[in-house]
Amino acid sequence: MDGRIRPFLPSVDMPHRTALPLTPEEADGLPLDIAAMRASARRLLVQDAEPISPEDLGILAVLLRDHIQQLIPEVEAATLGLPKDDIPLACALACVGEARMRLRLGAGDTAPVRLSVAVKLSRSVNALCDHLVNLGGDHT
Repeated sequence: MDGRIRPFLPSVDMPHRTALPLTPEEADGLPLDIAAMRASARRLLVQDAEPISPEDLGILAVLLRDHIQQLIPEVEAATLGLPKDDIPLACALACVGEARMRLRLGAGDTAPVRLSVAVKLSRSVNALCDHLVNLGGDHT
């Protein structure tokens, strides 16, 4: 390994399930792993990113969509209680709107479009993490 951070890709790193997935009720009580989410997003955002296989890109896109779905309610909850004219509130809610729009993007019919969609999802994950931390969301 060359020291770069690589996201955990379940189908590649662990092809056989070793535990049952968490139910939504069980997952609700767990804190978000912001560092892991940022690492997943960085996989496509760094200047010298290594090429990613089409299969890994598809897996990463699903993972990024999941991160966004987890981050949106956390960012919205972190904005509660802020004054209506608060600039960080407006920025965070604009980011949430943009992330929701990106969740509606299709997977893409060609490799360049699939990569473009995944990069946009990565940017949303990174921005939502930034807003959550800036708004004082207490996450690891």
